[in-house]
Amino acid sequence: MIGNSIIKLNGADIFQQKHLVLSNVNLHIDKGDFVWLIGQTGSGKSSLLKVLYGDINIASGTGHACGYDLDKIAPKDIPFLRRKLGIVFQDFQLLTDRSVEQNLHFVMQATGWKDKGLINERTLDVLEKVGLRSKLKKMPHELSGGEQQRVVIARALLNDPEIILADEPTGNLDPDTSEEIVMLLKQISQQSNTAVLIATHDYHIIRTFPSRIIKCENGKVLEDVQIA
Repeated sequence: MIGNSIIKLNGADIFQQKHLVLSNVNLHIDKGDFVWLIGQTGSGKSSLLKVLYGDINIASGTGHACGYDLDKIAPKDIPFLRRKLGIVFQDFQLLTDRSVEQNLHFVMQATGWKDKGLINERTLDVLEKVGLRSKLKKMPHELSGGEQQRVVIARALLNDPEIILADEPTGNLDPDTSEEIVMLLKQISQQSNTAVLIATHDYHIIRTFPSRIIKCENGKVLEDVQIA
């Protein structure tokens, strides 16, 4: 780990298949940072996130995430990297045939939790944090879109991540619910000193919650940009 840096990329080139998506990327995110990631569709936002959770390798340059070297991480270490990251997707990716509780238990068992008492305790703890403790036994289809996204955030918190990566987390939600979800992520960031990186197209939400902005544009990553 480099000082307070959770994420650090230096001169990183990022390819999708054989196509150079982003070149010479320099980026740092420190403990507790709350950062927006913007850019048009196809500008490389998702590719950048995939590099951070070990889904795409860096072609050249160096990268570090949560104590792992992204430029030379071994496939067997990627699950351990991902335990230090919370990942929140736009399309929820909840198991539709399992209750909220079972969805969380499934992830915990898959990431090495064995003690049933601790599993139950942690489940209640993360649901409390997202305001859904009373929905423990509900099935995903019984929840609103906003509640489903809160379950996804609870799932992302299970292993006490150093950073939450959120890819369009409000993309399927109405404006009021979107604000609630961002407010929740901001609270988590402040209370737990967890870094949060949110990729979004929603400039209204960025203006509502002004914070540091990173932009993917013309094959580059621009740090600390301003929007009008």
